[in-house]
Amino acid sequence: MRAVERDFAEFVDAELPRLHGLAYALTGDPHDAWDLAQETLTRIGARWPRMQEVDDPASYARTVLVRVNIDRLRRLLREHPAAEPHDAPHHDKPPQGIESWVEEALRSLTPRQRTAVVLRFVEDLDHAGIAARMGCSVGTARSHLSRGLERIRQFSPTPVHGREA
Repeated sequence: MRAVERDFAEFVDAELPRLHGLAYALTGDPHDAWDLAQETLTRIGARWPRMQEVDDPASYARTVLVRVNIDRLRRLLREHPAAEPHDAPHHDKPPQGIESWVEEALRSLTPRQRTAVVLRFVEDLDHAGIAARMGCSVGTARSHLSRGLERIRQFSPTPVHGREA
């Protein structure tokens, strides 16, 4: 195995759990999460020899994942659903430690709101970081985050004091 291939394999081993976790938080579906993580790694792998020029390849990979998810959502909006679904809805158990009201609240958010909330609380990004990952202005990111948090507060069994700022 060449050094470049070995470096990429080590990168995948180190980053796949984090990428999959972020993808699951963004989609709420384990199958879509694996698809996003794999597509992200495919894109990173194709550019891996040039990734030595990137300061933080892991952060770059998470940005690619968020943008791949945005593209996926845009594609879904253009598609027309079939008259009848082929399969019954499939819901895996959420990861341990996530309360059911949180899952329900996240499912109620628009995709952009969910992305902003996940980037804030899973990736611990500020408004500028969220905007950079989502490819939008800081004001738009702030708006998505604010509206998403307000919606989540409606589902909370106890008052939620988020770190929105």
